[in-house]
Amino acid sequence: MDGVFRLVSGCPGPSGFGSASTAQEVTEGIDGTNLTALVTGGASGIGLETSRVLALRGVHVIIGARNMKAANEAKNKIVRETPRARIDVLELDLCSTNSIRSFADNFIALHLPLNILINNAGIMFCPFQLSQDGIEVQFATNHIGHFLLTNLLLDTMKNTVKASGIQGRVVNLSSIAHNYCYKKGIRFHKINDKQGYSEKRAYGQSKLANILHANELSRRLQEEGVNITVNSVHPGLIMTPLFRHSAALMKLLKFFSFFLWKNVPQGAATTCYVALHPRLNGVTGKYFADCNEMRPSSYARNESLARELWEFSNKLISSVSVP
Repeated sequence: MDGVFRLVSGCPGPSGFGSASTAQEVTEGIDGTNLTALVTGGASGIGLETSRVLALRGVHVIIGARNMKAANEAKNKIVRETPRARIDVLELDLCSTNSIRSFADNFIALHLPLNILINNAGIMFCPFQLSQDGIEVQFATNHIGHFLLTNLLLDTMKNTVKASGIQGRVVNLSSIAHNYCYKKGIRFHKINDKQGYSEKRAYGQSKLANILHANELSRRLQEEGVNITVNSVHPGLIMTPLFRHSAALMKLLKFFSFFLWKNVPQGAATTCYVALHPRLNGVTGKYFADCNEMRPSSYARNESLARELWEFSNKLISSVSVP
């Protein structure tokens, strides 16, 4: 109940920030000039605001985007506002394992460090369809794409940590919708089954997978003794292009629940806080909302489910793509 009150009132939590805080406010005074960050889906919505604020703090930002025209427009917009901003764009379609592998190769070829990976891009409430690789599209884009991308770039992050001595950070964008998933959490044996498909539960399933992925990767890196933290965040309810498949419904919902919704600068706050704030040095395997640590669902805290998802994801990628 305390969390709901803080959400509605905007009162800050233990971190000193709350639902009304903006990305600029939570990163005020932080110098990121020695950092490089990759933001997927950084050309629109909260991804664009995340890229803008990180660049404002001096971070070298790489935007991974499917729409290169929009990505270049985003880059130009950021540079106009912050002339010293360091922004690069690379094509990335998270729906395609081939595109993800090409993106990773292109990024690695730049010989850049990688301090921060923000798995931000996503799609929401899509009618049933399969990706280019034959995987249910919300699970493919929101989870499998980021799972593969993270694995492909992990060595670069580890090398950056060794060379710089600076802790690496991975941030997975999840959602409070992870609570509204299928029975047992993940439909491992029915991922591509149209029968029983629910566009909202499939979205919830993919967002649950984002948390489980973060938790399991965090566990593995801790076991390995690698100085990289991995956390997941709920950005809040924000009217962004994600709602294009259910715009009328969401506008109606927003009318009756206006006090729960955030604007885009507020929506990017938790991502930027977890990615950049020094207070979170060493904090890993946690879930954040409104810039404060929160307790996710019991499914999201299930370690055996996280391990099962990890193995399932690896097998699924192996079955659809050739390295």
